[in-house]
Amino acid sequence: MKGYAEFRMPGAVFYGKDSLSKLGEEASRLGHKALIVSDEIMEKIGNVKRCQDLLDQSGISHVEYLKVNSEPTDEHVEEALTICRENGCDVIIAIGGGSCMDAAKAVSVVAANGGYIGEYMGGRRPVEKSPIPMIAIPTTAGTGSEVTNVTVITNTKEDIKMMIKDPAFLPKMAIVDPVLTYSSPPKVTAATGVDALCHAVEAYISRLAQPLTDQLALSAIELIVQHLRAAYINGEDKEAREKMAFASMQAGLAFTNASVTLVHGMSRPIGALFHVPHGISNAMLLPAVLEFTKEQAAGRLADIGKILRPDLKALSNEELADVTVNEIKKLCQDLNIPNMKDYGLDSGKFKEAVSKMAKDALASGSPGNNPRVPSAEEIMELYHTCYTYDFSVFEGVTN
Repeated sequence: MKGYAEFRMPGAVFYGKDSLSKLGEEASRLGHKALIVSDEIMEKIGNVKRCQDLLDQSGISHVEYLKVNSEPTDEHVEEALTICRENGCDVIIAIGGGSCMDAAKAVSVVAANGGYIGEYMGGRRPVEKSPIPMIAIPTTAGTGSEVTNVTVITNTKEDIKMMIKDPAFLPKMAIVDPVLTYSSPPKVTAATGVDALCHAVEAYISRLAQPLTDQLALSAIELIVQHLRAAYINGEDKEAREKMAFASMQAGLAFTNASVTLVHGMSRPIGALFHVPHGISNAMLLPAVLEFTKEQAAGRLADIGKILRPDLKALSNEELADVTVNEIKKLCQDLNIPNMKDYGLDSGKFKEAVSKMAKDALASGSPGNNPRVPSAEEIMELYHTCYTYDFSVFEGVTN
């Protein structure tokens, strides 16, 4: 085992209300022609125009790719890459949710190094040249992609979500302006908020956790449980939005350096095959996976329980681990998170896919970071459990 830890983050992070105003000035330090990667919703509500205006004010010409309207695929990457190359873009700006940022990360690396994005999975193709510098601007509080060295791209030929991790995918700069999250609708707020919670919880229980990621993860968990419900109920609650944006960034920094675990490993195949939004599929899995992991992670889950219920901190680790799982179930209930059956996943198709999903989950590598490393059979059993999971059934301490 190494005697040291490694921590990576973007070269600069601007965060807080109106930090978007830094875009033009900072982009001009990085290049002369920008490719804006976003989606049609961001264009419709005016966020793309805000970026264009700020670039114009700083004399930065720009072109746009606005078709990342779903989970990012290799086809999105190729289309955006063509625009980038044909127009000689030397800086990339991603504004939107994690899908937009992940697609932009892939373009920044492949534009400089060539090949197909899937070749970079598992380090099969090394990144030999510096990527085109990228500025990541999140409009949701959840993915943390603005501060991570990970991109998740769907291979459309094989229906596999490729998790590709390399320092080259780390944005050059992140701009985290909570004002941009005000327009996020309740369902998106819930899904991305639980995604951020997953990032923080998994980073904390990961076998690769380290002291710096621990501090970020615990801080993120505390902010999320204090403010996610309020942001979900009232999207114009500025304090809740600001705290969630900050928590999402902290959780992103935590998991990119400590890695995620079994939840994310199982979540990606659900998204690839059934097109369930990433945050929702994480939420569908999180309580059951924590129950599966509870015995091997009791101490760490107890630490989280003390944050969720400080009035119960005198309980044993095992009891506090139950508290943690129960409080997360309550949060999922309050956010109206469905199980897979209620979401509408076809039972027959789901059963047919379980074996492939378990295989793909293990191949991602994330389950290997879990305190309890599952077999393929155990993952298949967990999928079946989660299909009809009841968030209203609590274990152990329930008061």
